[in-house]
Amino acid sequence: MALPTHAQIVIVGGGIAGCSTAYHLAKLGKTDVLLLEQGQLTSGTTWHAAGLVGQMRPNRTMTQMSKYGIELYATLEAETGLATGWKQCGSVNVAKTPERMKVLRKQLAMARSFGVECHEISPAEAGEKAPVLRTDDLQGALWLPGDGKANPADLCMSLAKGARQRGVKIVEGVEVTGVTISRERVTGIATAQGEVTCEVVINCGGQWARQFGRLAGVNVPLYPAEHFYIVTGRIPGVLPEMPVLRDPDGFIYYKEEVGGLVMGGFEPQAKPWKVDPIPSTFQFQLLDEDWDQFEILMKNAIHRTPCLETAEIKMLLNGPESFTPDGNFILGEAPELRNYFVCAGFNSAGIANSGGAGRLIAEWVVGGEPSTDVWDVDIRRFASFTGNRKALAERTGETLGLHYAMRWPRQELETARPLRTSPLYDLLKGKGAEFGSKNGWERVNYFRGTAARPEPTLSAPGWLPWMIDEQRATREHVALYDQTSFGKLLLQGRDALALLQRLCANDMDVPVGRMVYTPMLNARGGIETDLTVMRQGPDRFLLVTGSAQSTRDADWIRRHVDADAHVTLTDVSALYSVLSVMGPRSRELLARVSPDDLSPDALRFSWTREIDLGHARVTAARMSYVGGPGFELYVPIEMARHVYLALTEAGAGLGLRDAGYYALDALRIEQGRRAWGAELGPDETPWEAGLHFSVKMDKPGGFLGRDALAAQRGQPLRKKLVSVVLRDPQAYAWGGESIELHGAPAGELGSVGFSPLAGACVGLGYVRGAAANVPHAATPAHILLWGERVPVELHDQWPPR
Repeated sequence: MALPTHAQIVIVGGGIAGCSTAYHLAKLGKTDVLLLEQGQLTSGTTWHAAGLVGQMRPNRTMTQMSKYGIELYATLEAETGLATGWKQCGSVNVAKTPERMKVLRKQLAMARSFGVECHEISPAEAGEKAPVLRTDDLQGALWLPGDGKANPADLCMSLAKGARQRGVKIVEGVEVTGVTISRERVTGIATAQGEVTCEVVINCGGQWARQFGRLAGVNVPLYPAEHFYIVTGRIPGVLPEMPVLRDPDGFIYYKEEVGGLVMGGFEPQAKPWKVDPIPSTFQFQLLDEDWDQFEILMKNAIHRTPCLETAEIKMLLNGPESFTPDGNFILGEAPELRNYFVCAGFNSAGIANSGGAGRLIAEWVVGGEPSTDVWDVDIRRFASFTGNRKALAERTGETLGLHYAMRWPRQELETARPLRTSPLYDLLKGKGAEFGSKNGWERVNYFRGTAARPEPTLSAPGWLPWMIDEQRATREHVALYDQTSFGKLLLQGRDALALLQRLCANDMDVPVGRMVYTPMLNARGGIETDLTVMRQGPDRFLLVTGSAQSTRDADWIRRHVDADAHVTLTDVSALYSVLSVMGPRSRELLARVSPDDLSPDALRFSWTREIDLGHARVTAARMSYVGGPGFELYVPIEMARHVYLALTEAGAGLGLRDAGYYALDALRIEQGRRAWGAELGPDETPWEAGLHFSVKMDKPGGFLGRDALAAQRGQPLRKKLVSVVLRDPQAYAWGGESIELHGAPAGELGSVGFSPLAGACVGLGYVRGAAANVPHAATPAHILLWGERVPVELHDQWPPR
């Protein structure tokens, strides 16, 4: 086919992601679509993928995406006439250790809550389903009968045919060498065969997506790693109906193929493929065998399936796959460039995820925003610094290995750190701070002094006593939190107030010096972000948001700025430190270092003022995320060290203690403070989240999402946020546990922390259906904690006020 000179939408990349995107765009009525592939369809990584297809993902939205993909693969052959190799053989996931079995039981509870058929089976039953398995050292297994496998190349060709049948043009042998841009929008693409004008570009370039993104100034942080599996000859007892097998404790998986086994895995320390740029001519090619790298997987496989010791090994396949810094794929419209979309970085799960991901990106292109909450895979979770190639290579060596590794609660990634640090980093490290990372920022989790870092656990953590001491200081004396990692966006211009009034559900026309907590909503009434806005002048506002949200929030605001609006938005996150002084003696502490009157009459709650502090000038805000008295201090970054030292010196005799984010998070949960990305997101409305106070329905001019909220008023809730108080003080929950009412799944916990007030863990979670439309005041219920039913109470409001 000759290269057209125009198409409304150009898809770059003809692997499974590109073909699925084309197919779903066509199903939505977008047929002026051109898919360009530099080689032949599937010739990058799709052709050598293993083809395992599972349903379970870490959250409800992604699981629904995977379930849809399986439904699509099961019906595609009937639609297109091309075989896909789809076989619903089910899957068996085995556990060797007691800890892994607990994790599998949590997955079982989640599966039932998400509507996925899943069963716990014994080691003997696992052996019956897969006679090649050694089972004498297993704790148990999960059986998911709806899982399966497909032939990746056939599946891709079937999707391509389905797209062509609806009018999509597919041209192979065309390398896209550039993107043309006008006024920060896509206008076309360049190739050796000529230019094509277009309105939308979708980067489905697989392992080339990062270098192709750079051509347009778009950050796509992924990196290839060598990825291995063996193919055996026929093995007695290996039958076509054998389920997909996963042994995460051995880092390995299996599937049946032509009477033999395909066995691969995710070794703990991976091998990045350090080729940059990847040649466009790398088509239907593999890398050299590396038995040393594969050794740990082979040893574990021989243990789990002894038949491999004597089986014929036809080949060790080494094909590169791309991995992202957090192990989740990348989806969405790039914040750097309008109408430039990305669907890539599938972390060796492209076959399982591309069916659903293709639909999600197509809906995003057509609808202008995602149809559901996709934050876990949203491209805007990555700031521009994540494109650093050295950091990507190091992180890829870690994230590939975590695919099957035991993921402990609150486990932190270790590579490419530290990067973004507060001016207090070295001081706090010297005091025994244990750091975590959020959006590249090093943030104190807790202080352990000179003690060793506790071993990871599924039960009550070793750091709990230290965190409780920090909580006690916050509630009884005074604690100092370094919250420099807050996102801070400065909005200025004569149209700044009008823009905020249109985007914010709360009323932003407040006096200078006032702070306002507000959600920003989408057209469905879902919460796109929640933030605190500080009015610094008639046309000047400081927007304070979560550490992970600054790129996303800035993009949301900028895309709603009218072309003729007089407004500028600047990310000033790195210009200010935030030191939070929390507790009943916080004002007493500040009085020792500042001559300014900070009494409740002089500085009311949610107001700010400039004060002297030591030798510095800072903005003091009477605000407390943890509940109770407290102040947030906004300090010029170069003065932060001085202010911190002045506060710590003045705190002698007041019980002042440094505190970290574990204490802060647990205390905000105790007080029912919501967090975006945990309790709040694009699929939750203020009515469901209990944020009625932050919505001003009668605000002049209305706001984005108001019509949806008005229509929902008086209607039954789909879900409702409740506080969940554990009745057993020895039970330690982490979040994600299924909530049961009357023995049936009713929802899931989001955030959980230890509450000094309750003397036990307290969480926040949504209940759904009928449970969302009745009041809860100590309603008895259960959560499933590592497979055990633990009694809890549900409260609409806790602690009772």
